[in-house]
Formats: sequence, structure tokens, C-alpha cells
Amino acid sequence: MDGNLFDIQRFCVHDGPGIRTTVFLKGCPLRCIWCHNPESQSPLPSIAWYAEKCVSCGACAAACPQGCHRINGQTHLFRREGCARCGKCAAACPFGAIEALGQRLSAEAVLAEVARDRNFYRNSGGGMTVSGGEPLMQAEFLLELLQKAKAAGLHTCLETCGFAPWPVAEAAAAYTDLFLYDLKETDEARHRALTGAPLAPILDNLRRLDARGAQIVLRCPLVPGVNAGEAHLRAIADVAAPLSHLTEINVMAYHLLGSGKYDALEMENRLRGRAAMTETEKADCVRKIAEALAARGRADVRVC
Repeated sequence: MDGNLFDIQRFCVHDGPGIRTTVFLKGCPLRCIWCHNPESQSPLPSIAWYAEKCVSCGACAAACPQGCHRINGQTHLFRREGCARCGKCAAACPFGAIEALGQRLSAEAVLAEVARDRNFYRNSGGGMTVSGGEPLMQAEFLLELLQKAKAAGLHTCLETCGFAPWPVAEAAAAYTDLFLYDLKETDEARHRALTGAPLAPILDNLRRLDARGAQIVLRCPLVPGVNAGEAHLRAIADVAAPLSHLTEINVMAYHLLGSGKYDALEMENRLRGRAAMTETEKADCVRKIAEALAARGRADVRVC
């Protein structure tokens, strides 16, 4: 079975314990307004055009079978509505101004790439992390990849927003050593407004995974002026405190590294112009969550 990926990153140190290879799958059911991987949202291949790299040489126009690229003097016109996402324009561009994001690979091919760094995993306690997008959207491929990774003796992490049918999450849990579980907002109405999806099934899956014995790290993306208020920080502690197998809460500070992708994909950036979270602001959020957890008897959970 093939999966649709948009990246495989080696030597990752923030996607679980040790040195890891992170496999990014395309497709996500959420539309978080702070998304820093907008190319991951669609399950289909995406074509990014970086205008600042383009010299209007015409190579893309000659390669595109749909006639979506047109050069008028020094002006490059890209008509996305007719694009078949074949990637021929990206392959022809000599300056890297066009990028095809998304490729289909078998689980065997992905695992072969991941296994290249087996010695680093062994020495650091690392392994393979599957991220996205939302990996649970490609359930059959994900399960095959996780099964093969475990059969090969690799430690596995799954980074998920938790928005999936419970049987899918339960099946993945059998081959997942650690869940990196997103908790994006703790108020139902605000969660729908900020992500486009309901909160209830996400919390239900989180509690079911914990009851099943799954090891969990909560990941909480925080944006100043959007969802970094004290009520949400206290509510994170309310959600976390009853979880028996929670070891850590990560504050994921809003940054601007993905901003340019919105322009390249011609997607709306709903947080355009908003400043990144400062280290001082992050430290304040970490402290408040830790204090709220300690007040609920969970000083054993690391907040960072």
C-alpha cells in the first residue's frame, strides 16, 4: 500500500525522545488558523510557487501540459484552477521557484529511508515519528508503516490531533510507543472557531487512549491574543490532571516560519501580521500550566 507524504526529515530532536526520523503524511481534517504546514492540509499534491525565486524563464510554461503557466514579459502568471498537480513544472524549473509537495511511497520504501539511521536511534533512544497533516487520515497505510517499524525493532511516535474514529486510533495504539497528542483549545466553541472541528471526540479519544495504557505527551500550540489566555491554560491542567499515563506537556509557541508557505500556495493566512510568541511569553505560559497542574496534585508531569 502506498501513502501520500510531503516530507521525510532525518535527525529530528523535537518529535519524541532521542534522534528521530519524522515522516509527514498529507491530509488533515482540521483547519487551524495557526497551521505552520499549510501544504499538509490537502490530501492531494500541492504546487508551491515562490515568486521571489522566479526569473520568468518559461521552462515551466513549456513543461506544463495544462497550460497553467504563462510568461508575459517579466510577469509569470500561474492559473491554479486548471492545475492537474502533475509536478512537471517543478521538475523543469531550474531555479527552485516551483515545488511539488506530495509523493506516493510504499511503507517498505519509507521504512528503508527511516532505517538508514538505525545506529543513531539505538544510541540515543530515538526512532520513527509519524506526523502530518493528520496521520490517522491515512489509516491503512499508517498501520502498515507502524507495524513494519515495530517488527524492525524501532521505537514509534505518532503525532496526532486526535480527530478520528476511535477504532482507527485504537488500532494505531497497538503499534505506537508514544502519542504526541495535540490539545489546541479547551473550549468547545472556540475549538470549532479556531480549528473547524469539534473538541468532544478529540478529548474522548485522549481519555480512551490513556485508559488503554498509551504513553502520552500533550502538545499545546499557543498564540498570544488567540488561545494563550489564563482560562485555557488552567483548562489544559484540568484535562491533563486525570490522565494516568501522561508524562509531559509541551508548549508549542506560535512562530512565523510557515508564513511564506501561504503566499507560495496562494492560501489565506488568517494570522498574517501577528507577532510570534516571545520566550518570555512562553515561559509565563509554562509556569502557569505547571502551577495549575501542581494545584491539582500532578507535580510529576513535566511542562516545557
